[in-house]
Amino acid sequence: MGLLDGKVTVITGAGNGIGRASALLFAREGARVLVNDLGSARDGSGAARSSADAVVAEIRAAGGSAEASYDSISSKEGAAALMAKALSAFGRVDVLVNNAGILRDKTLLKMSPEEWQGVLDVHLTGSFFCTQAAALQMKEQGSGSIINTTSVSGMLGNFGQANYAAAKAGIYGLTRTASIELQRYGVRVNAVAPIAKTRLTEDLPMFEKIEDSLSPEHVAPAHLFLASSLSNDVTGVVLAVAGARMSVFKVVESPGKYKESDGGVWNADEIADHFESIAKV
Repeated sequence: MGLLDGKVTVITGAGNGIGRASALLFAREGARVLVNDLGSARDGSGAARSSADAVVAEIRAAGGSAEASYDSISSKEGAAALMAKALSAFGRVDVLVNNAGILRDKTLLKMSPEEWQGVLDVHLTGSFFCTQAAALQMKEQGSGSIINTTSVSGMLGNFGQANYAAAKAGIYGLTRTASIELQRYGVRVNAVAPIAKTRLTEDLPMFEKIEDSLSPEHVAPAHLFLASSLSNDVTGVVLAVAGARMSVFKVVESPGKYKESDGGVWNADEIADHFESIAKV
């Protein structure tokens, strides 16, 4: 038996890269897969059904079960249509992987409102709409797994990616809060922070000389783990994958320093004098 036998999985941005690798792996593990992909260019422009259709055909050719969705997940209506398609095709939703994304890199001082908002709409708002739509169904079922996609850029920052980093940091906060709120319904919410050479990243300087050491196939097993019963006790976690290396991101607070005098009110000079001990982890 496969790890996802009988499970219905919805994967956004599944026409290429990490989404495609996870869709194929999920299908091999017995899942019925709704392959969602708008078929846009890297910057979110245009649309084509060929990417989603190709992955569906590949799954079916291998004996698996899959359907295609071409809905844009950046609107509430698109996310609702996505879940409706999964329910009409398969009758339930057990796993959601929020993987869809675009890039519009530009330095902060040169970024236009459209470049800012377009990235937030797909990554952050799209993850919210899809998470909300899936969680409503999973609550009724009493179980489910939602897997979001954050990034090293969101956790640590990255030059030229203010929009992308802000969206991915927001997804971290969404993941943490959703994991707290949905736990009572048997719904787990986690995130993956991947570093992989894909259609979105292949021409970035750090990936120019990388061939297979940071592939989408390195990331897909992390999605499978979080989707399966192997992670029944895992929620609110960010699992980072960079090729053969796997780790967990955590937000860490320093022990801090207390001021005993003056009612515990610090002045700016005192903060400066003690900043090293205040910040020391």
